[in-house]
Amino acid sequence: MTDIRKPLLEVLQRKKPERVPFWLMRQAGRYLPEYRELRASTGSFLNLVYDPEKASEVTMQPIRRFGMDGAILFSDILVIPDALGQKVVFEAGEGPKLQALTSEIDFLDLNLDRIEKHLVPVFETIRITKQKLLSEGFDQTALIGFCGSPWTVACYMVEGSGSKDFSKTKSWAKDNPDSFQKLINILTAASCLYLSAQIKAGVECVQLFESHAGILDGDQFEKWIIAPTHKIGEYMKDFHAEIPVIGFPRCAGKQTPDYAFETLIDCVGLDQGVDLNWAASTLMPHLPVQGNLSPDLLLAGGNALEEGLEKIYTAWQGKPFILNLGHGVIKETPVQNVQKLCDIVRGWKA
Repeated sequence: MTDIRKPLLEVLQRKKPERVPFWLMRQAGRYLPEYRELRASTGSFLNLVYDPEKASEVTMQPIRRFGMDGAILFSDILVIPDALGQKVVFEAGEGPKLQALTSEIDFLDLNLDRIEKHLVPVFETIRITKQKLLSEGFDQTALIGFCGSPWTVACYMVEGSGSKDFSKTKSWAKDNPDSFQKLINILTAASCLYLSAQIKAGVECVQLFESHAGILDGDQFEKWIIAPTHKIGEYMKDFHAEIPVIGFPRCAGKQTPDYAFETLIDCVGLDQGVDLNWAASTLMPHLPVQGNLSPDLLLAGGNALEEGLEKIYTAWQGKPFILNLGHGVIKETPVQNVQKLCDIVRGWKA
């Protein structure tokens, strides 16, 4: 049964904790010297992701150092295409490279039956981390699972890498929607299977990363972002109703309310471009929010960091929210800046 004494879960369950909970996207990563030391011993990035003991250590590193209220599983959104059978490699200094899909023929061999078997190391990471959180005294810290949302994962699968505008993906979705829908259907089903297995392994809430929500609008946003996310939301309500879902539609802008209210998520993550007072009046009467300090302010530290945090607390105090960044921790961020953030937020009363 979910431990309602965990502040992060209390917010997601629309209960009022004693203080404002916090965690940071990419809190486990390259800004930490202990991560860089461990990473140097692992070879490829996927080797680290699929090594349960080491991936668990990476998950725990920021918790041991800072004591966040959420420990997010150390993995990557591209384990889904890797598990489905698409070739995925991470090249040093260049990010992920995939064997790009160019037509429906290219994804006919993607196999949903491989998901749970291929990702067994990830589920073992969850089990090990769950044990460490309990044995090391972090019983107030919630374990967070995640996956990339179908549209965002499809972007990488079609482009074969990151992109400024994901033009190939947008063209395929617009020019041949029936074909593209088949890919989205595969990824929606894969997301459900993957999240369900994470939950069975021990995660207590999950986050959907819609990192490229900002490149679609109108009917395209409805079709490729809201509709598949709603299907995942339905699945979660049907089979894992006790597990809260955070949806993070990065750069969705004016379409954020549509995402928040039409997808069955329990909390909406906000990037730093979202106005604090607008969020307080439009979103927070209906569901909790998560966010949305700029990673640049965390990088800068000092007065800029203090003022940025104060603005958030002033706008959102007394309302249901989880303090987080508007995107991930920048790798050059000084460790002492993260410590300062933790010290400040830990004193916030809900």
